[in-house]
Amino acid sequence: MPYRALCVHLERGCEKRGFRVVEYSVQSNHVHLIVEGSDRERIARGMQGLCVRIARGMNRLWGRKGAVFAERYHDVVLRTPRQVRAALLYVLQNCRKHGVRFARSDPYSSGPWFGGWLAEDDRSPGLPRRKPAARAATWLLTRGWRRWGRLGWHESPRGAG
Repeated sequence: MPYRALCVHLERGCEKRGFRVVEYSVQSNHVHLIVEGSDRERIARGMQGLCVRIARGMNRLWGRKGAVFAERYHDVVLRTPRQVRAALLYVLQNCRKHGVRFARSDPYSSGPWFGGWLAEDDRSPGLPRRKPAARAATWLLTRGWRRWGRLGWHESPRGAG
């Protein structure tokens, strides 16, 4: 399954010298990531390496060659707890923007491992124990965003129907 293969490559490339992929969401034609980095250059290099790793792995799976990602990543620097909470909701509940709703969190995201839901444990029995992403290290992503409240499974990102 392409999703599981993508997670393997994501996990292998999620934490490299000053770069960490903390949360993610995989959609049918794009991926959303929340990353931490020691500076913009580390983030750019980390993203480049991660994209190469994922593209090679997916091409191997599909038995083909060529570009997997149509364009460069788009980044937004998150500076406030409120922005971080909104970004977490956007990434972890992005399926809702595409008209897909799950009873709990999106199984094609890091949501099942996310520790900031209103309800306690969302981990399904079939999921690996280890999250295929790095643990957050910055204050904004570990504690700061919680000033605006934990996330609810019922919540949708802005603009979702």
